Amino acid sequence: MELNTAQLDRAVGVLLANAAGDALGAPYEFQPARGPELEVAMVGGGAFGWKRGEWTDDTSMAIAIGEVAATGVDLRDDAALTAIVTRWHGWAQTANDVGNQTRSVLGATGRAGLSATNALTASREHYERTGHSAGNGSLMRTSPVALAFLDDPAALAEAAARISALTHYDPDAQDACVLWCLAIRHAVLTGALDVRAGLDRLPDDRRALWSERLDVAERSTPSDFRNNGWVVEALQAAWCAIATTPVPEDDPEAGVFAADHLRLALDAAVRSGNDTDTVAAIAGGLLGARWGASAVPGVWRRVLNGWPGLRTRGLVQMATRIVKADRDFPRPQRPHIAVQHPVDDGVWLGNAHTLRKLPPGVDCIVSLCRVHDDDLPSGVEHIDVRLVDRTDPDENVNLEFVLTDTVRLIEQLRIEHRTVLVHCHGAYSRTPTIGALYGARALPTSGAEALHDVLEVLPHADPNIAFRDAIERLAP
Repeated sequence: MELNTAQLDRAVGVLLANAAGDALGAPYEFQPARGPELEVAMVGGGAFGWKRGEWTDDTSMAIAIGEVAATGVDLRDDAALTAIVTRWHGWAQTANDVGNQTRSVLGATGRAGLSATNALTASREHYERTGHSAGNGSLMRTSPVALAFLDDPAALAEAAARISALTHYDPDAQDACVLWCLAIRHAVLTGALDVRAGLDRLPDDRRALWSERLDVAERSTPSDFRNNGWVVEALQAAWCAIATTPVPEDDPEAGVFAADHLRLALDAAVRSGNDTDTVAAIAGGLLGARWGASAVPGVWRRVLNGWPGLRTRGLVQMATRIVKADRDFPRPQRPHIAVQHPVDDGVWLGNAHTLRKLPPGVDCIVSLCRVHDDDLPSGVEHIDVRLVDRTDPDENVNLEFVLTDTVRLIEQLRIEHRTVLVHCHGAYSRTPTIGALYGARALPTSGAEALHDVLEVLPHADPNIAFRDAIERLAP
């Protein structure tokens, strides 16, 4: 399936927001519901001593699925399922946190021999022996399955159920994964939230049950679902956080945007209490599918990290490969352009070629275009920003949010006394746009005056009309 720019942004947002919700909720796992007076922030710590921005087992197990999906294989095939099980088993040997049911099933599978068949047998025996195998452990990791089958809802439902059953054989767990994956698919393709989009893929005798469960979620609050270790209440809590959090009306002057819904709904998910990282990870997968990677705040993207040594950039690359959109793009070209910002000499404005010879003192790079891994200098913090140099509003669906969020990020970096390089491919349109908005907020002054000052130091530049209009709307 050929995705357009907005759909690709939403597809990438699935993994990115899944990880962001996970890392946001990690510090508060096993704690009671958090009232509005208490902070929710990506600070690390918690019961397992997570690093700041570190995701937990929720995202790690999703990444194992994503790694296999990114190779292009059919996730329903036994070889692919075995590869996933093998990766989970290897991860579990050193992981800080592995769910009890998952650990039991993977342990039995390892003793019997690592294969999808043995995993399914161990999972079924656990279900039959205990009667308690409807934990949330398969729902928390399911989001990349949706990306692998955007073009085939029937195959997606089948794959979601099969991958769930590898560790969680209970029908509730399989149903939940089918529903959530099909909701993610629907959001990626249409930009709309509809958690009932997959109801017709469930067994006939279970549709009314799940419809009522979703109805309950929509008339509740996330903290009502105290037993959110159960897959049903985990899904209800996640959907409740999404459905009952109002979508803000765009108000550029106040710095408020509809895309803030992603951040606000994840905050609500974490405040549900108990299994906070999992509820927020589940919610994040669907919120990212609706709002896109471009709606994930830069302060989160900057610190996200986790097994197996990935950061935000690695998640973006993985999602892009899964949906087969990893096309080549230009290498940096001369001339070398690097000038100091007209109102702040701690901010440099440049092009991609500047990466090969950084200005003095630069210790952080904000890239407004795609860059190759081997063009990034080592030992320098790097933050990717998704911004497309086109005038069609569908190309930058969250344009005003992205511009404002990026400038806020640069402002935070300067508070930390960082010297920042802001660049795009040619320093022609995106770089002067961010430079102008940064200057307008720093002085403050009008957008036109701030852009004039930037074009004095970048005389070749000429931001497109959509960017110019946005500068005027966003400037103080």
